[in-house]
Amino acid sequence: MLTINVAVLLVVIVVLRLRRRTEARSRFDEKMTVVIVLALGIMLAPTDVGQGIAGFLGQLISGVSQTGQ
Repeated sequence: MLTINVAVLLVVIVVLRLRRRTEARSRFDEKMTVVIVLALGIMLAPTDVGQGIAGFLGQLISGVSQTGQ
């Protein structure tokens, strides 16, 4: 039996939706993309991958803010 990780499926959907031309998108299509990306973020946040991404972004932001001072 084949199991599909829902987060991987959402990543594939997001990539396919973002590859389309911007001019062809309706407001509903843009809102749906935002909802899907938010759902992906909520699913990734408690995982080790999500924590690693958050840690990396925190260090990056900290470095950029210290450089600007």
